[in-house]
Amino acid sequence: MPEKIRPIEQMLELSEEEPLSPEHLDSQVQKAQDQLLQLKRQQDQIEKQKRELEELSRKQEELERGRAEMTDKLTRSLVVLEREAYDAQKRLEQVRAMRESFGQHLELIEGIDPKSWNPADLHKELSRALSTVEGARVEFGQQRSRLQPTGDAEGGEALPEVEPVFSSGGRSLFQWIKIGFAFSLPLIVFGFIALFLFFWMASTGR
Repeated sequence: MPEKIRPIEQMLELSEEEPLSPEHLDSQVQKAQDQLLQLKRQQDQIEKQKRELEELSRKQEELERGRAEMTDKLTRSLVVLEREAYDAQKRLEQVRAMRESFGQHLELIEGIDPKSWNPADLHKELSRALSTVEGARVEFGQQRSRLQPTGDAEGGEALPEVEPVFSSGGRSLFQWIKIGFAFSLPLIVFGFIALFLFFWMASTGR
């Protein structure tokens, strides 16, 4: 605690009734100098306290501004991140559904084996196989249109384009027609032979 400052008149203890002797005057001068030194120290201390209070006030204002700024930024960021998390979860579910759907269609397409078809049911088998391929094509196109915009925006790898021709495992519609003709050829030959035998037997029986 700083010492309580007494009035200068009390410190100097001047009395008009007492004569001032040189010794007494020197004593009063010394007391005055001591008092001035004490006042200077008190002034320095007060100025130091003032600077400390100003620094504390500045830090408190900085704290309040920082709290308000970061509270606002963090609150808005949490809203954005919540929306991003929802979109990411929704996209993940969509990707999983697409993987399952694509896997099922791929299994069906890979299960197409023209060599195992019965030549008598060739047209039926071809129609069924083409329907399987076309169903996969439609599903692929629909799912690709849903996923592709997001993938392009994020710089992800693009899904392949859907070819405008019928294809499955690299075979075009013309190749499927050739395969069908190859399976039909034995039936055609067998039909010609049967007609030939029929007419031959009819002619010899007359």
